[in-house]
Amino acid sequence: MRLSSLATLLLAAMPAALIAQTATLTIDTSTPKAHVSPSLYGLMTEEINYSYDGGLYAELLNNRTFENNRYPGLAHWTLVQNGDARATITPDKTTGPSEALAHSLKLTVTEADAHSSAGFLNDGYWGIPLRANTVYHSSFYAKSDGNLGPVTIRLVNDNTGAAEATATVAALTSDWKQYSFTLKTGAIAASSTNHFEITVAHPGTAWFSLVSLFPPTYRNTPNGNRIDIMEKLAAMHPAFLRFPGGNYLEGDTIAERFDWKKTIGPLVDRPTHMSPWRYRSTDGMGLLEFLEWCEDLHMQPLLAVYAGYSLRGEHVNPGADLEPYVQDALDEIEYVTGPTSSRWGAERAKDGHPAPFHLSYVEIGNEDWFDRSGSYEGRYAQFSKAIKAQYPQLQLIATMPVKSVKPDVVDDHFYRSAQQFFEDVHHYDAIDRNGPKIFVGEWATREGGPTTNFGAALGDAAWMTGMERNSDLIVMASYAPLFVNVNPGGMQWSSDLIGYDALHSYGSPSYYAQSMFAEHLGDEILNAKLDASNPRLFQSVTYDSKRHHVIIKLVNASSAAQAVTIKLDGAKHVQPKATVVTLAGKSTQETNSITDPTRVTPVTTAITNAAATFTHTVPRYAIQVLDLTVE
Repeated sequence: MRLSSLATLLLAAMPAALIAQTATLTIDTSTPKAHVSPSLYGLMTEEINYSYDGGLYAELLNNRTFENNRYPGLAHWTLVQNGDARATITPDKTTGPSEALAHSLKLTVTEADAHSSAGFLNDGYWGIPLRANTVYHSSFYAKSDGNLGPVTIRLVNDNTGAAEATATVAALTSDWKQYSFTLKTGAIAASSTNHFEITVAHPGTAWFSLVSLFPPTYRNTPNGNRIDIMEKLAAMHPAFLRFPGGNYLEGDTIAERFDWKKTIGPLVDRPTHMSPWRYRSTDGMGLLEFLEWCEDLHMQPLLAVYAGYSLRGEHVNPGADLEPYVQDALDEIEYVTGPTSSRWGAERAKDGHPAPFHLSYVEIGNEDWFDRSGSYEGRYAQFSKAIKAQYPQLQLIATMPVKSVKPDVVDDHFYRSAQQFFEDVHHYDAIDRNGPKIFVGEWATREGGPTTNFGAALGDAAWMTGMERNSDLIVMASYAPLFVNVNPGGMQWSSDLIGYDALHSYGSPSYYAQSMFAEHLGDEILNAKLDASNPRLFQSVTYDSKRHHVIIKLVNASSAAQAVTIKLDGAKHVQPKATVVTLAGKSTQETNSITDPTRVTPVTTAITNAAATFTHTVPRYAIQVLDLTVE
């Protein structure tokens, strides 16, 4: 956020006719209404829009295990025949490096020499991003039936044909083996117009699988995440991560669900699986990687377990049929939280993380109101009984209201227009506080694409004021979807929070609104009453008891500036100088993009007229946070 007096100057120059009738915000500072949930704002994630593969997960090679969706195939791999070389590449279903990866790419070279090499290349996820003086870690599994000689690996510029980095691997053996190496670029210009190439200079046959290339990752974690995207997530100050989904948890069919036991351990032992968003998941982002993501950003994990329903209508009846899935959930919880003396805690330690993870929330299923069999009532009860028996401290989340067992929390989802959110900001004001707590597990203003525009940010901010005012009831909330690859073909769902291509990333206006709300949040809710003729003016007020700060959030979704008289009832002393953070747009359609990533960003200014009663003007189309020191 940058320091500027731009907003103040704009207001001073604004004609009086463009400023709406003065509103009044009366705040009771003497008696807090309730405590703010300390886990209110977090992240929801699933594999959609190339969120992990081609997104957060830093793997640069596309289709590293040679599969075209549900079948072995060579999508994104192309034959290389230099000079007079002759060769073929084909998928081979008869051999692979492991039981999980039982197929491979077969390279058959009939003619090749030192001047006429043959092999294959990969074009990455819309290109392979390379930067200057950077070390890339690469590996593959391979075997050969003869002496192919050394294997040459190159990172090649698409436009010039120049090798930007080169490595050599000694002759392959006749048994499957992993070969690891590094490639280092020189003083090159950063670009994504590059490809990865493997060639040999002798005739023969070889088989390859799990061909991988990683750039530097966040905290240099092996098999880790993309640095720029992780930094953007850290700036959101998330309290939790809901994973693995979402529809990604359920899969189109039971066989294609997120089967967590197949996502742990060495990559060569992960069979990969088809995601419901029309592309295959590498499962490089497995259960442990989700947990380590939480660890890296100091988030608490919110684990969603598969509960017996998949998207195309398959379901498992409660009772004996469901019992294996219940046990699978218990095993998963043990993997997350169990000591190393337990079966699955020992497996976690074997995978490289001896220390257990702290877990407070488990969600049973996802959007089970789509299950027309009506079986969720019984399925939830069966999961709840078994989990509570072994883990009574866990808070269990139902994906819809149930009657047979009172859940600790119910998950609500809202995908709406800005106007619909404006009209429903009081949705939770009168909800019974004696029922289950609420998790707003998926919500978004669906305007703009591939990422949201400023009108969507206004709708989001208005809705967040309602959630903050009711954050004694709403324990957690998470926007969805979180990510989108903005390249052609990368998006399956529009109006997303963070966009990226191979080389760059950016936050949408909604991203900055989320970050502002999460960063500026007290621990107590203050009673506040807004009297305004403007139907698109919204507020929430919290109090930071440690710093003695009143934090006022004002959202003006009108095309006219809005003067607000703020009355701090019960305040003995208010420091005149206060901080104001403003996110504003020139129109509802203004937005950020991959080519204009910071067009709409927060601006930090100061006011000097704060008092027990003072007037403040909110610009048109603006989201503001006023941070006041009050005694």
